[in-house]
Amino acid sequence: MTVEPARSAAPLSVPAPRTAAEPPAVPTPSPPGGRAAWLAWSIGVSVYILAVIHRTSLGVAGLDAADRFGIGASALSTFSILQVLVYAAMQIPVGLLVDRFGPRRVLLFGVVLLSAGQLAFAFSSSFAPALASRAVLGCGDAMTFISVLRIAARWFPAARNPFVAQLTGLAGMGGNLVTTVVLAQALHHEGWTPTFTAIALLGVAVFALVALFLKEAPAAPAARPPEQPSAARPKVGRQVRACWREPGTRLGLWVHFTTQFPGNAFGLLWGLPYLVEAQGMSRAEAGGLLTLLVLSNMAFGFLFGRVLSVSARARMPIVLTVITATGLGWALVLAWPGGHPPLWLLAGIIVVMGSNGPASLVGLDYARARNPVERLGTASGIVNMGGFIGTMITLFGIGVLLDGLSPAGAGEYSADAFRWAFCWQYAPLAVGTVMILRLRRKVAAAA
Repeated sequence: MTVEPARSAAPLSVPAPRTAAEPPAVPTPSPPGGRAAWLAWSIGVSVYILAVIHRTSLGVAGLDAADRFGIGASALSTFSILQVLVYAAMQIPVGLLVDRFGPRRVLLFGVVLLSAGQLAFAFSSSFAPALASRAVLGCGDAMTFISVLRIAARWFPAARNPFVAQLTGLAGMGGNLVTTVVLAQALHHEGWTPTFTAIALLGVAVFALVALFLKEAPAAPAARPPEQPSAARPKVGRQVRACWREPGTRLGLWVHFTTQFPGNAFGLLWGLPYLVEAQGMSRAEAGGLLTLLVLSNMAFGFLFGRVLSVSARARMPIVLTVITATGLGWALVLAWPGGHPPLWLLAGIIVVMGSNGPASLVGLDYARARNPVERLGTASGIVNMGGFIGTMITLFGIGVLLDGLSPAGAGEYSADAFRWAFCWQYAPLAVGTVMILRLRRKVAAAA
């Protein structure tokens, strides 16, 4: 919040008379909100829910994928790493596409890529084609979240945007819930190809919904001047540089990086193997704890959204509390004698990791508050890279350490191997925390 400096007394200036050639000034109307806004958001968020189902499908199929393709931990982690790498690399291009062509077109293209990638994955029987299909899926996934946020920014008043962003993340966790509850059971009973084919075909209904009913912005008043023509828009490089020079964008990126990756890495890939192989749980028991992760994420999303809609000053306390709780929680789990912490402690760290996703959305609030509306898509894309870069680093590090700490040819990984491999999380956690503290002072000085 900026404080307006005291003004010294000065003679009043009289505005120059407007010439007949000058059009009258038309104030830009505030987004209306209301039922039409919630309808537009609901249609857009259906694509994001579908994307999360696709994104997290490997989290409950990791052990099946290892058997199907005959691969170890490093190769298995490559699936998620490549998917996340493509997602992160696409964030700035997608932000630019949203700023130039609108979120509706980008969402439609994203649905096509999601369905094509998942369908190819369903019929893959070897490692290389399956890997390529996950890359296509990651590209489609990248086009969803930023597009939904842009729809929300056009339809809702600015004060509602933090709450709507948290609701968007909460709705996405509904897709994660479908994965952990429905997909896991379908995979067990129906098998690989029928299950993933069914998920791919969901895209047909979602595509039709967006194509027929989504309005990406309220109707412009008749007196409102036309939007800036594309020829007058800033060049791509200039727009990206303008976003990056803004300290709020960089702070948002590091907030997203540091808070998102622990829960993301656990839910996307390593949670089920850790609970089954290291903690000796059945798949049903492990699935129950992963469901707890989703429910916790939804609860924290609603809580943080309500708090942030009341006061923007809560941003940094939320971020630092989540980072501290996650670091201390994993320290207790990993230091437990024998590498077999009790169920209550496992449930506790999973509940804490449920706060990671909602806290990462605070990074988008920093970028949204410090960038003009015409480059919000680009700024959101820069920020949204952060958590997925952190996730990629974590997935790869854990996979390499698991293979390095296990005997050659071992069919599964020990509790001790998982314990040391999971210590890798503290490297990106430390780097991200240092950068947040450093940039927080720059943003405060620029306010």
